[in-house]
Amino acid sequence: MDAVVEWVDARERLPRDRDGWPVAAAITGFYPPDDPQAPGYPPDDPQDTELEFWLVRPMYFTSHHIADDGTEYHDCFVDSDRVVRLPYGRPCDEAVTHWAALPTLPGMTVHGVLGEEARTALRNILGERMPGK
Repeated sequence: MDAVVEWVDARERLPRDRDGWPVAAAITGFYPPDDPQAPGYPPDDPQDTELEFWLVRPMYFTSHHIADDGTEYHDCFVDSDRVVRLPYGRPCDEAVTHWAALPTLPGMTVHGVLGEEARTALRNILGERMPGK
């Protein structure tokens, strides 16, 4: 099974009608390297003490989020550790440059099933009896 990923530039469009939907988010920022032998370190400019990164993280998008410290955010991406990241161009240490909807479950059109529906779906896609309860 193959999945096609359509990356969307976060400066152009956000997943408006998909509040709480899981997405893959490409984020960028800087980090202090733990290893002075890391690729790209030391940077070209000796004044720099950080390296730039660009990577993909699973997150969800929400139009309204209140962080643990009470800060209120609008149109943001939140990861599993509840770290809030904003679309590129807004003030954020680790901004989201692009996002993509996560693929659905194999052979299905949804991202999740629960209970007996999960067991049935797995049995259908794997073609065998599932171990466990």
